[in-house]
Order: sequence, then structure tokens, then C-alpha cells
Amino acid sequence: MRLTEFWDRMDQALGASYSRTWAETQVISGLGGRTVAEALAQGEHAKTVWRAVWAHLQLPPSER
Repeated sequence: MRLTEFWDRMDQALGASYSRTWAETQVISGLGGRTVAEALAQGEHAKTVWRAVWAHLQLPPSER
């Protein structure tokens, strides 16, 4: 998954005006206690981060 697709999915799930803020402030246990922004900055694959976000937000299977 490319970062552009990742951010498109984040915008769809949380809204374009909130997704970046959420990514910088929400700590996710599935990312080792890191935020989305931290995980991406530390080289975590966007697909791995999306799966953690998907699980954390309990999104429907169709959005995985």
C-alpha cells in the first residue's frame, strides 16, 4: 500500500480535517504503543499501520 492510499483511507474513516491530527495524537497498542505518525516515521509499512488502525477503529471487514 502506498502512503497516498493510506491517507485516502484515513480520510474516509476519520474525515479529511481530523485524520492527520488523530494520526499524531492517538496511541495504538497494535503499533507498539506508538502513534500512526510515529510508526510511519520509523519506517513501518503503510499496510501494517493501516491494519492496526482498522483494528483499533473496529472498521468493517470491507475496509480492510
